[in-house]
Amino acid sequence: MTTDSDSNGPTGIEQILGRLCGAEISEEDYVGYFLNECGEELVFAQRPGEKTGTLWHSDADWEPYPVGDHSIKIGVPMDGVITVEGLIIHRPEATWLSACLAASRHLRPR
Repeated sequence: MTTDSDSNGPTGIEQILGRLCGAEISEEDYVGYFLNECGEELVFAQRPGEKTGTLWHSDADWEPYPVGDHSIKIGVPMDGVITVEGLIIHRPEATWLSACLAASRHLRPR
């Protein structure tokens, strides 16, 4: 972890991503970051012991979307469209999110 000389506080990746999406993300959380081809940013965080992780998307005004192992839907509501809890995402974003969910699965209760 690094410290910010102005605040003398932690400035690890969790705090940087938390500031980006306006959320509280701790050092114990699994985090992921994605920048799509349009320059839109996505942040994923999974807190240990919680049933779902959270997805934030800059194109959705950083609104939090709870996501779990079965949140990614293909063809709902329209054929060929990929959604996560009602948010339309592109295939590379879905691939990244799927990897985040798989990598953080051990943190969710069974």
